[in-house]
Amino acid sequence: MTSPVLEIQNVSRSFGPVQVLHNIDFALHAGQVHALIGENGAGKSTTMKILAGYLQPSAGQVLLDGMPVHFASSQVAEDAGVIMIHQEFNLAQQLSVAENIFLGREIKRGLLLDHTAMHDQSKALLERLNCPVDPRAKISEISVPNRQMVEIAKALGRKARVLIMDEPTAVLTSRETDILLEQIDRLREQGTAILYTSHKLDEIAHIADYVTVLRDGHQVFADIADGLSEDQMAETMVGRELSNLFPPLQTPQDETVLSVDNLSVDGWVENVSFTLKKGEVLGIAGLVGSGRTEMMEGVVGLRAATGRVAINNNPLKSNSVLAARQAGMVYLTEDRKEKGLLLQKNLRENLTLLALDKLSGVFINRLGEEQALDNAIAEFDIRAGDREMNAGNLSGGNQQKLLLAKTMLAEPDIVIIDEPTRGIDIGTKQQIYEFINQLAASGKSVIVISSEMSEVIGLSNRVIVMASGRVAGELTGKDINEGTIVRLAMGMTQNKATAA
Repeated sequence: MTSPVLEIQNVSRSFGPVQVLHNIDFALHAGQVHALIGENGAGKSTTMKILAGYLQPSAGQVLLDGMPVHFASSQVAEDAGVIMIHQEFNLAQQLSVAENIFLGREIKRGLLLDHTAMHDQSKALLERLNCPVDPRAKISEISVPNRQMVEIAKALGRKARVLIMDEPTAVLTSRETDILLEQIDRLREQGTAILYTSHKLDEIAHIADYVTVLRDGHQVFADIADGLSEDQMAETMVGRELSNLFPPLQTPQDETVLSVDNLSVDGWVENVSFTLKKGEVLGIAGLVGSGRTEMMEGVVGLRAATGRVAINNNPLKSNSVLAARQAGMVYLTEDRKEKGLLLQKNLRENLTLLALDKLSGVFINRLGEEQALDNAIAEFDIRAGDREMNAGNLSGGNQQKLLLAKTMLAEPDIVIIDEPTRGIDIGTKQQIYEFINQLAASGKSVIVISSEMSEVIGLSNRVIVMASGRVAGELTGKDINEGTIVRLAMGMTQNKATAA
């Protein structure tokens, strides 16, 4: 084996009195994909940030080409050819796609910026990724998956010796993921050393040459990937067997709690109708762009919509979030970082935001807030080193748990969850699946929108499949299977899909 390009030796890291990494030790080699996996909070992102110059180790050292190196900043690391693609987008919202791709290394013609050259090169990078985004579009105007593609294009344009990728496919469709994995194969052939983390273990099995597993800040496994199954990886990550990922389905009651009739959202959804039973988990499947999220945003008043929405046979008084919440219906956004949580606020402030009317009179009841946080930490297993820490410093899985706790504090009867486990490790997934099951068992009704086929199939009593803004089919029982869902999502009729 060739000498390592980048190496981490006996590295530990503490934040105040809390030690989050303990003697981490592995090496990255040219032309290899090294997978770093573990549960949320295991220390993966901290390790990556140390390698890329965003954090300094408390002990141990980083070596570049066999020599100790001190990356005083991420810019120093990038100058040395070490580039990191963040799980949290590192993009300037009000700048264009091209301006973001070339931020900090702008092309100039004389004293002026060469916008034409940056546009053309950005377009070429995006075409490599089959991404149709206009380089002139502002980041704030493009979708979340396309923002990830811009991050990847930005890294590809910098010709990295070492490319560090933190959950690069968390917000991508399966087609976009396939394109990215092709690019990774190409970079490997060109001699790039790649450190890759993902909770999608099928990706790890597909592309990794070597696997290192972290658990609670400790390195518990390191070996070649060949012959390592997804089940073995999952059980090594969580330290226990995961034979029953999905809990047994609950039996819904006959009572209809939500009815939606002829709902339309301009440009996205046309004349959609469906119902939801008490104690039911209703899955919403479909390709990205099919109108799944937009439909539910219309139902809860986040988007202007026409049609009739009734809860317990009582029509909502207005198309607004407040009317939906007052009627007992809440929505958990797929974008927890930008729309779900206040990342610069602490856990307590995030948790109680939707329930301040219950925790305040003339003044906010701080004691009540602290008690609510105690209960949420225990009930939802929120793992935080310090309860005063900002929500943005939690791991992805713990952010999702905090968002769930925040939503449930409003005591809803109908819970709509968009992408419940995006970017979350398999152990936390199991916890969230059990929580959804418990909601149904307690008589709550749940709608789950998910891009993960196994999630829709494993959680749902009934599945509605969307295609091109319409309901393509409704499935129950044995018809809830991958083949039928895919065919419906691609626009085939339900009869043909079922017959196939």
